Amino acid sequence: MRHLNAICDGIILKNRIEKLTSFTETQDLRFTQRLSYHMYTIWLFTYSDLKTIVAPKTAFGILSALSGPALTTNSSPNILSIWRRIFIVAFWTWINLLPFNIDNQRQPKAIQEDSVNKSWRPLPSKRLNGAQARSLMLTIYPLALISSLYIGGTMQCIVLMILGYWYNDHAGADRSCIVRNFINACGFLCYTSGTLEIASGPATILSKPVAYQWLLTIGAVVFTTIHSQDLYDQAGDSLRERWTVPLVIGDSAARWTVAVPIAFWSCFCPIFWRVGFGPQMVTISLGAGIIYRVLWKRSVRDDKRTFRFYNAWIVALYLLPLISILGRSR
Repeated sequence: MRHLNAICDGIILKNRIEKLTSFTETQDLRFTQRLSYHMYTIWLFTYSDLKTIVAPKTAFGILSALSGPALTTNSSPNILSIWRRIFIVAFWTWINLLPFNIDNQRQPKAIQEDSVNKSWRPLPSKRLNGAQARSLMLTIYPLALISSLYIGGTMQCIVLMILGYWYNDHAGADRSCIVRNFINACGFLCYTSGTLEIASGPATILSKPVAYQWLLTIGAVVFTTIHSQDLYDQAGDSLRERWTVPLVIGDSAARWTVAVPIAFWSCFCPIFWRVGFGPQMVTISLGAGIIYRVLWKRSVRDDKRTFRFYNAWIVALYLLPLISILGRSR
């Protein structure tokens, strides 16, 4: 009898353990699923800008740091040390971009616009609501600041917060195409100087005056050409009542305001760095390709592809300081 009771108790204990294990596994699975869901939601907020902001700005920081004395006080940069910082540089760019994008995409007009042409984004796809997006934004901004205090780019992080507030919450991007381009140019300057600071290391500072001249040149390039991104999004911008260059002066005129500055900067920037004929031709050829596409390839699909070429052209400009310093060392 005792033996039978012991067997029954053992069976009961086994069943309880199996139920507890099953419950734990279910809870772990649900937690993993929820975590994956929320991480993917966060990823979607910045997905569109990975190729246009995160990758190019990371490239600027790494390539500029490698140029050493062309832009910084580091006369002999450690190549391996700089390459090791690539993920830190990319993370800094992304963590500062994320709260800006959340703030931008949570605006009522932005949700309306994204419902038309980017319905996969978190808010139009109902992955979270406006209040949840605001709470997430207010959580990420301090994380961006703390990260910047730890790895560098603190001042740039603070300025990006101010620019983001102006751009999103005070309609800085909507009421004037000039102000819109100005804010974009200032944002680019923050990202480029911040990534250069982090990639170069804490003990390195910008050398004067050429480094500041180059950063201002990049700002001018962006200010005069960044509205190329508005060519393919005219339907959404019109719905949002945003005063972009194509909607203010017309599509054809706007295309010329992109083409002419690109022609100028494609010639000016190689001359600024006194690079050889080969690098000059690469930059000019890329610029010529963009000009051709902007003026003659006018569909939405073509304009999106042209903007990808535009970002490749920007990265080619970022390469010029490194090419210049390599040319001098021969």
